[in-house]
Amino acid sequence: MRDGLAPPGLAGVAPRPVAQYRPRGDTIRRLARSRSALAGGLLFALIALIVLLAPALSPYSPIKANQRMPLEPPSAAHLMGTDRFGRDIFTRVLWGGRLSLSVGAVAVGIAAFFGVPFGLIAGYYGRRVDAVIMRAVDLLLAFPSILLALAIIATLGSSLVNLMIAVGVAGIPDYVRITRGAVLTLREREFVLSARVVGCRDDAIIFRHILPNILAPVTVLATLGVASAIITGSALSFLGLGIRPPAPEWGNMLADGREFLEAAWWVAFFPGLAIMLAVLSINLLGDGLRDVLDPRLRL
Repeated sequence: MRDGLAPPGLAGVAPRPVAQYRPRGDTIRRLARSRSALAGGLLFALIALIVLLAPALSPYSPIKANQRMPLEPPSAAHLMGTDRFGRDIFTRVLWGGRLSLSVGAVAVGIAAFFGVPFGLIAGYYGRRVDAVIMRAVDLLLAFPSILLALAIIATLGSSLVNLMIAVGVAGIPDYVRITRGAVLTLREREFVLSARVVGCRDDAIIFRHILPNILAPVTVLATLGVASAIITGSALSFLGLGIRPPAPEWGNMLADGREFLEAAWWVAFFPGLAIMLAVLSINLLGDGLRDVLDPRLRL
């Protein structure tokens, strides 16, 4: 363009603004297009809503027995039938979902609260610190998670709080390993080296620069971990080491129904179906999040 004259055909045409890349908006759009994430998220939201509305959805008590109606099959009065004590199974499944989902959420919170910081420290400092932390993790990994949880429950005793602690502690090694691996790939990146050069403290580098960049794998692990924690908690309750009757919980309801699999199939079927649907919804949501948040799958 010479002498201040615009090229022919472009006079008076304002330049188009350059579109800005918005990572958060892009992630939300990709998540909305993921069938797996949508199906899992909607199913889990429906299950959570029904569980929260348990007092309004059923007029029966989840604990009070009714000896006049033991082992009644599903009907209009009792949608899922009754157990051997005449208690409405639909009501107990709803109230039991509150405990089972709480165990999953709190256990994952405990595992992430302790596992992520230890993984950050091990990956960032390396050497002796890394060796000490990872040897402790290897010791925990020497035991299957269910056996480790069993040992903790046997030590602390059976209760809801102890069940959450046991399942949470059993999940800590996974968060340490995932976090450490992510930190090892980031600690020599340019933005971390630049932060060191300008004099940032180690804690600022770890929590302000590295932690936000590893939230994606940790989020996926936490989502899938809820499903694993629900199964582990239900298994412990099934064995009589978790939440004990008469408090309703999907695991102990399964244990109550195993004696009536032929005569009254509904006693064990509906708690098992609830566990399956909850775990399926969380796994679908976790798979969708992994597909959206993993940069290797965006190509």
